[in-house]
Amino acid sequence: MAPPIAFTIPFFLFYRWIGLLDTVTGLVLVYTSFNLPLVIWMMQPFFETVPRSLEEAALVDGASTRVVFLQIVLPMVAPGIAATAILCFLYAWNDFFFALILTRTNARTAPVAVVNFMNYEGWEWGKIAAGGSLVMAPVLIFSLAVRRYLVSGLTAGAVKG
Repeated sequence: MAPPIAFTIPFFLFYRWIGLLDTVTGLVLVYTSFNLPLVIWMMQPFFETVPRSLEEAALVDGASTRVVFLQIVLPMVAPGIAATAILCFLYAWNDFFFALILTRTNARTAPVAVVNFMNYEGWEWGKIAAGGSLVMAPVLIFSLAVRRYLVSGLTAGAVKG
């Protein structure tokens, strides 16, 4: 639980040493290493709410562990997966710091590319506005795609009556 800036120099030196500087693989590893604790922390309560007796009943009925997980547990925790996916996607998509430090030209992300429209000659406002809109569009599309699961997750604990 340290701030990302504390890991910048070690990541940069290690990536330069093993050849992952300015690669998509390097960015994926960084985002995974910072998103994985968030995913574990957020998903644990959702998995704890799945009744153990439901899983045991499916196992007694002859279902394999894989079938129990895929057909019983995952649909029940889908709202948690949706909420976690939105947060992880937003973190990785909007990250500027690691993308700026660990990339140059080959693996540049959209927020870093938009900043390149600001140069010593002046700011190209039209390109900056268009880039900002393009950066925002996938987040809106993704959020609309998972909103059904997110809304059901938020209202799952509501009291009826």
